[in-house]
Amino acid sequence: MTPAELAEVVLAAAHAVLTERGLDSSVLPGRTTVERPRNPEHGDYASTLALQLSKKVGVPPRDLAGSLAEQLGKAPGVKSVEIAGPGFLNIRLDAAAAGQLARTIVEGGPDYGRSERLAGLRINLEFVSANPTGPVHIGGVRWAAVGDALSRLLRATGADVGTEYYFNDAGSQIDRFARSLLAAAKGDPAPEDGYAGAYISEIAAEVQARRPEVLSLDDAAAQEVFRVEGVALMFDEIRSSLRDFGVEFDTYFNEKDLHDRGELDLALTRLREQGHVFEAEGATWLRTTEFGDDKDRVLRKSNGEWTYFAADCAYYLDKRERGFERVVIMLGADHHGYIGRMKAMAACFGDDPERNLEILIGQLVNLVRDGAPVRMSKRFGTVVTLEDLVDAIGVDAARYALARYSSDSPIDIDVELWTRAKNDNPVYYVQYVGARTAGVARNAAEVGLARGDAADFRPELLGHEKENELLKALAEFPAVVATAAELREPHRVARYLEEQVAQSYHRFYDNCRIIPRGDEETTDLHRARLWLNDATRVVIANGLRLLGVSAPERM
Repeated sequence: MTPAELAEVVLAAAHAVLTERGLDSSVLPGRTTVERPRNPEHGDYASTLALQLSKKVGVPPRDLAGSLAEQLGKAPGVKSVEIAGPGFLNIRLDAAAAGQLARTIVEGGPDYGRSERLAGLRINLEFVSANPTGPVHIGGVRWAAVGDALSRLLRATGADVGTEYYFNDAGSQIDRFARSLLAAAKGDPAPEDGYAGAYISEIAAEVQARRPEVLSLDDAAAQEVFRVEGVALMFDEIRSSLRDFGVEFDTYFNEKDLHDRGELDLALTRLREQGHVFEAEGATWLRTTEFGDDKDRVLRKSNGEWTYFAADCAYYLDKRERGFERVVIMLGADHHGYIGRMKAMAACFGDDPERNLEILIGQLVNLVRDGAPVRMSKRFGTVVTLEDLVDAIGVDAARYALARYSSDSPIDIDVELWTRAKNDNPVYYVQYVGARTAGVARNAAEVGLARGDAADFRPELLGHEKENELLKALAEFPAVVATAAELREPHRVARYLEEQVAQSYHRFYDNCRIIPRGDEETTDLHRARLWLNDATRVVIANGLRLLGVSAPERM
């Protein structure tokens, strides 16, 4: 029995109790949850439903809990129910009901853990969005790992998700990039405000190979060639490195398209219609202070140029016009000040900024080797890049390490730790458990031990303390996935795999013999334990897949 199934049993029991007492059963919630008690001695699961209903139906909580306990005790699979404190219900399942979960997981396979919790919600998830003036640096790589994991989690809970990379190919940064390429092609020093590093010379040389006539043009025309060709080459490299990291976007959105399609004018018109635009000092402003911003924002300068904020407004409106109910944007630590203005901007459009716009801020990441921070890339000169991180510890370790911590916490990634083939390396620890379950299955096949038909599975035999502990851990997976998606916290999945599944499986493996020794007869208990072993394999693989990490069968 899964926690969700038990929760349905609890609701059904509550409905029966209220009906029997002549009370209003319409006060029952659409769904309830059961949780694992902190102290395992208190039972397998706990419910607070009696406390929740008490005031609504005018019955003391312990009195209501007593009736619920009696009704629940009649339910198939429920071994016992005890009342604790003011009206908590501590529920114990019989071994057969608990063990049935192993079959549910194995038969569910890749679908185990999925739900419809967020069904009907259309989410636009934008992350990374590094300007095409250089590589994806280590801070952006954090969002690549976390954002991709979050998209997988949201989809696993039923949301309709569109992932998006905002491709900024307009503005002063691009102009500086083009001037830097032109200077490199001429053999001149980089402009004072330009970009340096071996990659600039490489891209400049590639542009010259494509357009041999470029240096015969006047500087303005040559700079435009380097802008168009250089940005395309840099962005191709960014896309390639992200693809190698396992991250592909549904949409690569070009900022220039906003300008070319007149979407900034459209956004300005919409904002005027809402009554929040005003003119002052020859410029066009948005009165964001009406919605909590610290100052009003310029949309169009007195010289007629659009501001970056105007493009932000147009881009947000474009996403909403494409039918996305919620716009989620992941930004680096240096963008914390954007939250107020962006929330105010959404309100200026008439949206609810708490429902329609969500901004996540990620903190800094350092790569550490031999106890000291790695300061720069050999090729790019000023930053640690995605390639540097992957070269140092590999894709799996990099993705797991970046997704393992809450995004609002700075992290140090220790090269020595994340490349060790030992249990203190978190990704190795989890992958090793997955590989061990696969190894057990191979060894079982070699001696002729098979799970057998599902109809012959005897879950009641899984009554050992360590079997029960592992079953409880595996049962939590759907709730962990749903919570991680709703709270935008993929690290919950990683910590669950380490601290609940991997640890519980090790204790199960050490205490419960799966494969018979020597001439020992194969029994239904061996087969039941093989079901549990294979269920663990499913959960490990499903959890790692949500993080974009492989689950090798051999290590």
